Amino acid sequence: MVVFQNYINGEWLSSKSGELIDSISPANRFEVVGQIQASTIDEVEIAVQAATEAKKAWRKLGQYQRGQYLYRVAEILEENLQDIAETLTREMGKTLPEAIGETSRGIAILRYYAAEGMRKDGDVIPSSEKDALMFTKRTPLGVVGIITPWNFPVAIPIWKIAPALVYGNAVVFKPASESAVTAAKIVECFNRAGLPKGVLNFITGKGSTVGDALINNKHLNGITFTGSEQTGKLVAEAASRNNVKYQLEMGGKNPVIVLNDADIESAVAGVLSGAFKSTGQKCTASSRVILEAGIYDKFKEHLLSESAKITIDNGLETTTWMGPCASESQLNTVLEYIEIGKQEGASLIFGGNRLEQGELANGFYVEPTIFEDVAPSMRIAREEIFGPVIALIKVDSLEEAISVANDSDYGLSASLYTTNIGAALEFIDDVEAGLVRVNAESAGVELQAPFGGMKSSSTGTREQGEAAKEFYTAVKTVFIKSK
Repeated sequence: MVVFQNYINGEWLSSKSGELIDSISPANRFEVVGQIQASTIDEVEIAVQAATEAKKAWRKLGQYQRGQYLYRVAEILEENLQDIAETLTREMGKTLPEAIGETSRGIAILRYYAAEGMRKDGDVIPSSEKDALMFTKRTPLGVVGIITPWNFPVAIPIWKIAPALVYGNAVVFKPASESAVTAAKIVECFNRAGLPKGVLNFITGKGSTVGDALINNKHLNGITFTGSEQTGKLVAEAASRNNVKYQLEMGGKNPVIVLNDADIESAVAGVLSGAFKSTGQKCTASSRVILEAGIYDKFKEHLLSESAKITIDNGLETTTWMGPCASESQLNTVLEYIEIGKQEGASLIFGGNRLEQGELANGFYVEPTIFEDVAPSMRIAREEIFGPVIALIKVDSLEEAISVANDSDYGLSASLYTTNIGAALEFIDDVEAGLVRVNAESAGVELQAPFGGMKSSSTGTREQGEAAKEFYTAVKTVFIKSK
């Protein structure tokens, strides 16, 4: 059994608790992918202290040199792409092609932020005074706590860690336990790149102990979190209390609107990919499919036909379309919501069952699931399920469709299928979502573009692209007079 240690101040260390946590394969509950440390509150403090001691030298190293480290990490990650992708599939259940794609994306993110080392970090501003120079420059926050979820165990940590480091911060990173083995392999790539001691620290354990200790640590200068809305609110409360800058990415209940003039094959393909790839375990996954009445029956017929072609297994085969839910807990949540949908009066027209035939009996598998006769007030139309479940909702117009789309506590992503440019422009202006896509699935994020949502989905500061510097740095205004 491989045991993965914490990484603190440049050393791999076992927790003094002596306790280990099994990382279970969702494809086979009898397979332990690896073990991680059940760390203590004191070890969180040690990690934060290591980052605090390292931050000054790291900041003074300079942005260009910091970027060079990220280039080296990218090279090492690329050398280990296949191993890390296979670990991701075994540990989280995402299909191997998706895992390879995610790991490749992590490499691209590292190179994007490595190049930030050569980009400007401020602006010259005209002064009202003669013989004076005024400009801005970016200064790092200091020590940043990073807490990541299990559904993107390569991409999300990297899109937080890479900008944090290149902009001059030291980091304490706590991943979700369900995907911490994959996270440890990512941290090893940073270690092998020769990152200075204390600049990146990695600590694992239960959210109720390690996570809580990190978000309440008064020595942090910033904390960035991706996960549930409930936990996000706790992060916000603790950060506000301690005057720590915070960034939250939480849930979504993402609508796809299909108008009468849409290309049906393209729309169905987008809905299937957006709803069922990664077993629906994406914050941008398609959850509500809002259809104009004139296209409803034809769309439904094609959707059911294509859904029947979906193949499901452990994800390691390159032909697999969908893998298991990431954990038994997540499977139970999905099955519970399917029962809620039935009880609320929605019509289950496809799937809805746990798969327990043959080898699938040992894993956390559920069929892709489709409901119709769904009212916008139903829980399956309002609450994030985070599984392969979609609700079909019939409307009479674009205006009604946008109204239904906006009738949500969330506002992460939204998609529209149409051939009418006027309808597309109206949708872009009126839909309440941070990521808006036309004739494309709702689940699509490009690393060079800002990412974040509205309402309960996110706080205001965006992730990824150049927008990331708005969180990881503060603006310093400089005024120099010649005499």
